[in-house]
Amino acid sequence: MKKFLILLVLSILSVSVTQAQKFGYTDMEFITSKMPEYQQAQTEMKKFSEKWAKEIAEKYAEIDRMQRAYMAEEVLLTDDLKRKRQGEIKEKEQEAREYNSKIFGMEGLLFQKKKEIMKPVLEKVQRAVTKVCSQRRLDFMFDKSSDVGLLFTNPKHDYSDYIMEELGIDLKSTKASAKENAGKEKEEQEETVAPVVPAKTKNSPKQKSTTSKLK
Repeated sequence: MKKFLILLVLSILSVSVTQAQKFGYTDMEFITSKMPEYQQAQTEMKKFSEKWAKEIAEKYAEIDRMQRAYMAEEVLLTDDLKRKRQGEIKEKEQEAREYNSKIFGMEGLLFQKKKEIMKPVLEKVQRAVTKVCSQRRLDFMFDKSSDVGLLFTNPKHDYSDYIMEELGIDLKSTKASAKENAGKEKEEQEETVAPVVPAKTKNSPKQKSTTSKLK
């Protein structure tokens, strides 16, 4: 009985502590999309990605040329030369696969470069989030754009505006742009569902004769 009472008291204290905690959420995807630094970092990342992708494509293009040349000359080659050429092609293929893994692998150069380029931007965002949480006395801040399982979000708990203000993002122009985009989407939807008007709207000869009889 004594243990039961202790557990009951602990559960009540736990509930009261949970109720005292203050929660908020934000949309980091939307916020970062409005940050010039983030857009610049994305552009820089794209350049690195395209550069490395081009290098890998060139390696496979060279392998393709080697294979076509080998097939064209195969009947003229001795067995030793055939083995040598096949070995060279396999070596190039292995080299291309290893380079592709080195660049685009799970912990590859692209991943490392992204961490390096994005680090200052993410640190800036984190400082803004921390400051807003401190000012608003929030215990938890959720990211609406990530997979956190938010089934319902009350707008009064959305602290995105405060974070954007802390980051120096112009809220008026951002909201005006969002409103303009929403208006365009509405117009496009209305155009899509507009009824089709027949090309010929005049009465047929039969309809005219019926009308004249009624007169």
